[in-house]
Amino acid sequence: MKAIVQDRYGSPDVLELREVDKPVVAGHEVLVRVHAAAVNARDWHVMRGDPYMARLVLGFGRPKAKIRGTDFAGQVEAVGKDVKRFRPGDEVFGEADGAFAEYVCASDDVVEPKPANLTFEQAAVVPLAGNTALMGLRDLGGVQPGQKVLVNGASGGVGTFAVQIAKSFGAEVTGVCSTRNVDLVRSLGADHVIDYTGEDFTRSGRRYDVVLDLVGNRSLAECRRALTPAGTLVLSGGGVSDGGSLVGPMGLILRGQALSRFVRQRLLVLTATPSKENLAALRELAESGKVTPVIDRTYPLSEVPEAIRYLEVEHARAKVVITV
Repeated sequence: MKAIVQDRYGSPDVLELREVDKPVVAGHEVLVRVHAAAVNARDWHVMRGDPYMARLVLGFGRPKAKIRGTDFAGQVEAVGKDVKRFRPGDEVFGEADGAFAEYVCASDDVVEPKPANLTFEQAAVVPLAGNTALMGLRDLGGVQPGQKVLVNGASGGVGTFAVQIAKSFGAEVTGVCSTRNVDLVRSLGADHVIDYTGEDFTRSGRRYDVVLDLVGNRSLAECRRALTPAGTLVLSGGGVSDGGSLVGPMGLILRGQALSRFVRQRLLVLTATPSKENLAALRELAESGKVTPVIDRTYPLSEVPEAIRYLEVEHARAKVVITV
């Protein structure tokens, strides 16, 4: 099968389209014929091994997982002997390493039936970004009807889901984005949109019950200034590539963890863990019309390097899709 393979850390030039062996399904896995995959900030972080501290987990000299990509949507090709929920031909979506390929193996506990009203391309962008937004707002933020929620990075991959999910919870939502994305964020249902080129949300005087920071470009003091006295700050900054760093967004996250025990406000770090339960919740939101995936650009599998280059330096709006 064809797949995007990486043997060393570096720029998108280290990514190569190669012929590799088709994965063999294990007992608890499903083998999926990939129709579409999605590009995430995680892909360029792993590609570059950035921040460098992350290499302790990703692989010190080279990435442990050689095939890039995480989100996928496609049809089940085969199932392991222990899988009861799926059969060949089922349309599914999910999250697993190695999605930039013609086939991917995934544990059946991170795969769900594809939302019936979405295309493969739309479904492929949901898992990681949608799950990040869902866990940040529901599990950490505890968003309730009537609360004021601010999403910093509202036009990005996670942000476009976060605005819609927060609205589905009954919150009053403010989205922060650049001038060119104001109309997009407003179309997603945001009650208020702040153009950061002309207004600083940390100095406006408005206070929010929950701030979901998806950018990591403001200090803790600035973010806390935008919170109510007992508000919640959820940190999950992906950022863009600026030439490599030792700790990157992890610096802000580590400072938040250290400070959280000394202040009344809740400073929480989001670690999104994939699960079939969360995928099912996202499917229900999509099928009910409360969440609609937004796609910026689509690239073929052979152009994954160009897709990641676009995402990491151009502030892509919404999601970037790979068709297989």
